[in-house]
Amino acid sequence: YTGQIRTALENDEFKLHYQPLVDLQTSRICGAEALLRWEHPLDGMVMPQRIIPLAEQLGMITPITDWVLLTALTECRQWSFEGTPVPVSVNVSARSFLNPRLLDKIQWALEEAGVDGDCLEIEITEATLMQDLDRATDVLNRLSETGVTIAIDDFGTGYSSLSYLKQLPIHTLKIDQSFIVDVAFDQQDVAIVRSIIDLGHNLGYKVVAEGVENGMAWDMLN
Repeated sequence: YTGQIRTALENDEFKLHYQPLVDLQTSRICGAEALLRWEHPLDGMVMPQRIIPLAEQLGMITPITDWVLLTALTECRQWSFEGTPVPVSVNVSARSFLNPRLLDKIQWALEEAGVDGDCLEIEITEATLMQDLDRATDVLNRLSETGVTIAIDDFGTGYSSLSYLKQLPIHTLKIDQSFIVDVAFDQQDVAIVRSIIDLGHNLGYKVVAEGVENGMAWDMLN
């Protein structure tokens, strides 16, 4: 894929799929997470686990991130026109987060799409934040000033101190799906999930459970 990924963007081979976020109390869609897919002309659907590392290696992650931001926000604006005004979430890789022009890129995408900052949620992993906590604090504070919300992705899988939770402008904790897959059967997973939910709510955050794919997991979270 090394040579092909350089032209995939030009050939309009990248697509976004959306994972709905559903409010447990109302059962209504309250957001959508943008998921990158590469519709390879020969191999079919290529998942982001294969796209992102290669894009970073080749220096393609910045234009791909720009495309994802603009595409997701443009479609978010269209949803609003169609009567479904929900924000969109975009994952930002470690290398993209360290790009000094990230804030400019996000502001550019918001202006190009014609939407306000509250239409966008940026998802960042704990590991990315802990690479340079001081810089992360500055970037997230500036993002928050524009109305963009911040989600900690894969929460519970990192090895960082929880002290960062009180110094960053975080709005959402996303419980990693590894705790959700067997949550209806594994009491340890149940205890971890409930602890994260309590922690998040006590700190005033929204809490999102990733990978809810059956009624048993839904019922347990309720």
